[in-house]
Amino acid sequence: MTARAEAGAQADASADAPVDGAPRAVSGAGRRFFSRLMPRSLLARNILLLIVLIAVSEACSLIVLLHYVQRPRVERAAAVFGAYITTLDTVLSATPRESRDALVARLDARADVPPDALDQPPTNPLEFYRTHELGIFLDTLHRYLPAGSDVRWEPERARGAPQHMWLRVHIADTPYWIALMLPEEAQGGRLVSALLLALGLGVLAALTGFVIQRHLNRPLQHLADAARRVSEGDAPAPLPLDGPTEIAQVSAAFNQMTQALQHAEATRAVMLAGISHDIRTPLTKLRLAMAMAGAPRDEAFTHASESYLDQIDTILQQFMDYAGSGEREATQAGDLNGLVSQLAADFAGLGHDFELSLADLPPVAFRPISMMRLLMNLMQNAIKYGRSGFAVRTWRDARAVYVAVGDRGSGLTAAELEALKAPFQRGKNAHSGTSGTGLGLAIVERIARLHGGTLQFHPRDGGGLEVWVVLPQ
Repeated sequence: MTARAEAGAQADASADAPVDGAPRAVSGAGRRFFSRLMPRSLLARNILLLIVLIAVSEACSLIVLLHYVQRPRVERAAAVFGAYITTLDTVLSATPRESRDALVARLDARADVPPDALDQPPTNPLEFYRTHELGIFLDTLHRYLPAGSDVRWEPERARGAPQHMWLRVHIADTPYWIALMLPEEAQGGRLVSALLLALGLGVLAALTGFVIQRHLNRPLQHLADAARRVSEGDAPAPLPLDGPTEIAQVSAAFNQMTQALQHAEATRAVMLAGISHDIRTPLTKLRLAMAMAGAPRDEAFTHASESYLDQIDTILQQFMDYAGSGEREATQAGDLNGLVSQLAADFAGLGHDFELSLADLPPVAFRPISMMRLLMNLMQNAIKYGRSGFAVRTWRDARAVYVAVGDRGSGLTAAELEALKAPFQRGKNAHSGTSGTGLGLAIVERIARLHGGTLQFHPRDGGGLEVWVVLPQ
């Protein structure tokens, strides 16, 4: 019995879960849709918020103006006008019949309403204020007109011309139509001025907010530019501390961070120089001692020791390269194909021929020593792990310049290739005869990022691997 009840409770809970989850899903979808509509920059968001606030404020002001200011004025004008028509109808009804014709001619009265007269005032969405006020005036006027009276609207003869309406009155107890000018309160002329003034003030407020926001965003832009220069290895000038207090505090914190980074960089440079000197000095002395050792001499032991010393020196150089990575080196426009050709010739002198396929490239901005280190590491990796089919090709498109170093080594999976970018990682195709620390591709990837580029791995047509260095133009 208890198990059955627990099963029912679980069924009820599972049945209720979609109902409870639906609002959360809808809410999450709504947030994602709203985030896609929102602009990304702070300037655009603040300007959009300012425009929305001004629009809402103007709409509320317009509603208050129409309902609490203009409506009472129009209703009061309609009441006065209705009372005037009632009085006029009473006076004209008491006119003697012998004077009717003269009075009809004097008032330009007509027995029939003009054929182009309208029962209702014309509507124009672009002039909603006129339609709104005319409608209020008409509704109020009908409540004050005497029995037997009626109203017709005369179409507007010209843009901006005074509007008239035809009213049915009784002259000597005979119905006639006379034309009277529409009161100014019902024509919306003053409201037009108020609307234009409100629109002008709204535009002025939006422009003022835009200027203020641009002024506030300028220090943020300077901060972003300085941070970008720091990431590229430059030492930007200290940011100014004027402006709003909050932005000044951010600028002061950034200046302190930059000084700390510069101090750390100086300390690192001294430490690297010390390590290089203190380790390579005893290594040099050891080489010299082994070379000057007299007989008897174990040639196999001497050869192995020299090999170990070479490996230590190579590992030390890789650590130095990874720690340095050329941030302090100046960027200059150069011939990337020329650098590739020079390195290929150097490797050809060592017995490793690279097939070159070089496209016509424009001058590319790069750090010469760092770029030479990048290409050399890639070409050395191709020799170590590829063993054959060495090739370098270059090409370009509208956005970037490409350098690809390929070989015919055994392929690796995408996950393994991406893992090789991390320090101290070596691929499974690295044979036991190779030496190194696994920093080669980490150095290459770091130098590529230093140039604003990326490092990519692609399978090579016909087998093997290509490593692409993508440099923005």
